[in-house]
Amino acid sequence: MKGPSNRRTAAQASGDLRRLANPRKAKLLAGFFKTGPGQYGAGDKFLGVMVPQTRTVAKRHRDLSLPEVSKLLRSPWHEERLLALLILVDRAGRAGSDRPTAECYRFYVRHMRYINNWDLVDLTAPQIIGAYLADKPKGILFRWVRSKRLWDRRVAVLATFWFVRERRFTETLRLARVLLRDREDLMHKAGGWMLREVGKRDEKALRRFLDQNASRMPRTMLRYSLERLKPGARKHYLRLDA
Repeated sequence: MKGPSNRRTAAQASGDLRRLANPRKAKLLAGFFKTGPGQYGAGDKFLGVMVPQTRTVAKRHRDLSLPEVSKLLRSPWHEERLLALLILVDRAGRAGSDRPTAECYRFYVRHMRYINNWDLVDLTAPQIIGAYLADKPKGILFRWVRSKRLWDRRVAVLATFWFVRERRFTETLRLARVLLRDREDLMHKAGGWMLREVGKRDEKALRRFLDQNASRMPRTMLRYSLERLKPGARKHYLRLDA
């Protein structure tokens, strides 16, 4: 007779996470992530588990199979979806060849409908989408950035953080131009944040972009992009937008 299996399951991971639930924090998180009617996180549900706690559970269940990760990612609970994605990031980071990296990338893309808030995107898109596409054609990012779905657009932009860290700015700057016409404040913040990261590494590249576009940039996007510039430079570009 075979002994009991040591393979971990989504149910076990969920149980570990739910033991950390905190109703008071859940209420605070629901407000922070805008879950009210008509807001960007409408209808999302929270257990009240903080990100460092979720990371600890993810490490414990880092060898969860992809079918079990998929079960977590389909959960109505925000922290269970985050847990699934943190396990996937860990798996991608441990990839020893292109094949498992491609597997993680394809899994992420197939499940993007469940990646539906800014933290879920921001903590995962660079390490999975950006890392995979680093040496590959990047046309899919320009399809996603024109999607009607907010979170697809945010994945496109945040994926380029991986390239920016490698001092490669072309995709970030091209996507930022597309965002000049975006109506969502969350996208203005994302675009401005990535432009700021470009400027941290190459101020001249950022200022060339601003010289061409500051006068038509959404105000939030502009302000985020200027945060690391000297006061005089910030005032100059803010006047262009006035």
